[in-house]
Amino acid sequence: MFDVIEQCSSTPSVILLLTLRASKLRDRDVFSKSDPMCVVSQLVGRLTGNAHWRECGRTEQLQNTLDPEWSTQIRIEYFFEEKQTMRFEIYDIDSTSTELSAHDFLGRIECDLAEIVSNRPFRKALSGLKRNSGELIIWSDEIDEGSKEQVLFRLRAKKLDRKGLFRKSNPFMKLYRISDDGSRVLAHRTEAITRKLNPEWKPFEVNAKLLCNGDRSKPVLFECFDYHTNGSHSLIGSCQMSLDDLLTNEIKSKPLINEKKRERKGNKYKNSGTLEFDGIQILKQHSFLDFIAGGTQLDFAVAVDFTASNGAVHKPTSLHYINPAQPNQYEIAIRAVIDICQHYNNSKRFDAFGFGAILPPQTCVSPVFSLNFDANPAVVGLPGILEAYRFALNRVRLYGPTNFAPVIREISKKASCLPTNGSRYQILLIITDGAISDLAATKAAIISASILPLSIIIVGVGDAEFENMHELDSDDRALSQGGHTAQRDIVQFVPLRDILPQVCTGAESERAMGLLAKEVLAEIPKQLTSYMEKRNITPRPASDPFPKDDEAVYQPTLPPPLPYGVGSPHQKATSPRYSLPYGAGSPQQNVASPRYSLPYGAGSPQQIAASPRYSLPHVEPVGPTSMGYPAQQQGHYAYSPGYPSDLPHQSVTYQSYPAYPPTYAAPGLSHATSGSPQQINLKQTSSNVPTAPPID
Repeated sequence: MFDVIEQCSSTPSVILLLTLRASKLRDRDVFSKSDPMCVVSQLVGRLTGNAHWRECGRTEQLQNTLDPEWSTQIRIEYFFEEKQTMRFEIYDIDSTSTELSAHDFLGRIECDLAEIVSNRPFRKALSGLKRNSGELIIWSDEIDEGSKEQVLFRLRAKKLDRKGLFRKSNPFMKLYRISDDGSRVLAHRTEAITRKLNPEWKPFEVNAKLLCNGDRSKPVLFECFDYHTNGSHSLIGSCQMSLDDLLTNEIKSKPLINEKKRERKGNKYKNSGTLEFDGIQILKQHSFLDFIAGGTQLDFAVAVDFTASNGAVHKPTSLHYINPAQPNQYEIAIRAVIDICQHYNNSKRFDAFGFGAILPPQTCVSPVFSLNFDANPAVVGLPGILEAYRFALNRVRLYGPTNFAPVIREISKKASCLPTNGSRYQILLIITDGAISDLAATKAAIISASILPLSIIIVGVGDAEFENMHELDSDDRALSQGGHTAQRDIVQFVPLRDILPQVCTGAESERAMGLLAKEVLAEIPKQLTSYMEKRNITPRPASDPFPKDDEAVYQPTLPPPLPYGVGSPHQKATSPRYSLPYGAGSPQQNVASPRYSLPYGAGSPQQIAASPRYSLPHVEPVGPTSMGYPAQQQGHYAYSPGYPSDLPHQSVTYQSYPAYPPTYAAPGLSHATSGSPQQINLKQTSSNVPTAPPID
């Protein structure tokens, strides 16, 4: 009898083989060339707080060469969702000692495994010596081992035994992989068919590695049971055969044998029915790394929640509070995801958005806006996203509501413009602190986006309950609403509080980033391959990948760029179509449009005279009084009407006022007011300034 392990196997892990060669190594031998060997190590234990280097393997030693091509391949387990830091060290072997300190060091590199798999070959200059040490070249290849093959079964049975006196059987099938030690592991279970002695089960697929470990000559065990609601299922009969037997059509049917019944009946027993195979097919699956090797790029966008529930940004209790000693929760989420995803995009340009805030000089909420205040939301790399986040944080007015649908629709527009050949795939990261205000619209946007090359990651920060988020992350069943159903699961939600400790130090922040990335990115490879499969897209050969400049043609539908001084520091001049008057526009605009000219106080310091007809007095910062926020106490506030480099800051005394969280955090733009420091009546004047209506 075999031991039974009654559990379905998980998805097989991805195994890589790394092939190494180097060029132009330093010669450390006097009378001959170096005898190089490469030692490969991986940084492990980072998530448990016990980070250390673990050796993964060594190549062979090659004699008298400065351009070695090692034949020994290094076997590495790959996880997309983890930051896997690798170290490659080359030594000139001078003796038989296994201690590396006994040999001459020739150079090293450190890199992430993601960099290696997304660049074939991966090249990096060796470091560690004072002079040029040469270059290391690395190729990565995925080991198949049957993991990319799916076996399609169509099974039916005839003349099954009755397992009761007064009823027919309720048959279902179990398929087992038989291990080398004789144990068996459940690979698949079919549905039960009610009261049928000649059942035909629905076609099903089983991964070849789960079924026979990729070895088609190994036997597979088929067992037929009679289903009972109490779980005590009765064995009808079983048989064994290999995939090779089935694929060569040598076996189209097999008798199901019940050993206990045969022992009891002896020669009178024939079988307990017949299992018939109505065609067996091998379906080739393409892995995530197949597409990456073929040149598929991951585009990335981040959307940050700027609603008032985050708290006043200048207070340490705010989720947006900038602490020089450690990142806030928004920065932790951004760093965790980008630190991994950036290696799968050659341009390193990512879109950065915000939502739920009022932008200067507007008085209404912007449902979605660029963090860099530019019509083009793209920034460069992780530093660019963090810089744009802080840039916007010092300028916007936190408000609300928490609407996801506008952001998802905006990114969906970009995803719909991506090439249809599988060369690009979009990922959206939404970071939020509260419940969704537009759940129905968000569901509709997600369902519509499920046909696009798009995955959505939602990270919840703070202590909210996030009940609605779990509803969007429909792992068990497809998301549906109003008779419409998502074609595939594209949403993954993780609350950061489940990972982040209450008191977070710098080391704990790093650990939280690793754990968060592991949680939110684990489903991305499966979501990408499911999209490609539904669209019948196959990967390009690794030898002929997509060109790296295959960009999508996409124009954001965001509002036009704001004037210089209010917009991005990179914005050199306003668009003529949206040009504002000299005083409100850019320094490059030499002549104000008389039709729209603003007064001196509302314009720039270069404007010599204000138009008396439109002159606006200085006003104190104002927020909606119906929100119930306490009155702000007297104090000082750093005042500047534009980007910090435009004009010197000036301290302005303000009086008590009923305040929403400050409109703009110092240093930055002025509160809800227009005017330059040169305006004479900076104090003791008042005026009604329109503000956004309070949120219900």
